[in-house]
Amino acid sequence: MENPESGRLTSKRIMTGGSLLLAIGLLVDQFGGLPSLGGRKNIGEACQQVVQSSAVLSKKQLVQVLAVPEGDKKQRIRDIVKEPYCQLSSLPIRAGAIAQRDVYPLEFEPQTWLVVLYEGDQYTGYRFSMR
Repeated sequence: MENPESGRLTSKRIMTGGSLLLAIGLLVDQFGGLPSLGGRKNIGEACQQVVQSSAVLSKKQLVQVLAVPEGDKKQRIRDIVKEPYCQLSSLPIRAGAIAQRDVYPLEFEPQTWLVVLYEGDQYTGYRFSMR
């Protein structure tokens, strides 16, 4: 016959182990992943041309940019963020389309850049780049 205390003890061990694994997972995610899996840094992307060396993006501007739908005019983004800090090299994103990429360091997190993509005069999206 099994002792009821042993069943509760096993349940507590399972809960403790699961909680510990969850905590480790959150810490790994918070600090950028395991070194063996590569970091979050984007290696090999350097500014091709510095446009405005003092340009930074505030939290308010970031929220406004993220609210602009893809496919909108480039000018709508530029009305919010003005000139970029720099431009990255152009990049083919699909057959016959070349994307221009403008970079905006975040004022509140200087090691993080917002990279905005355009095809001609059309806004096509964004991504974050960790330095």
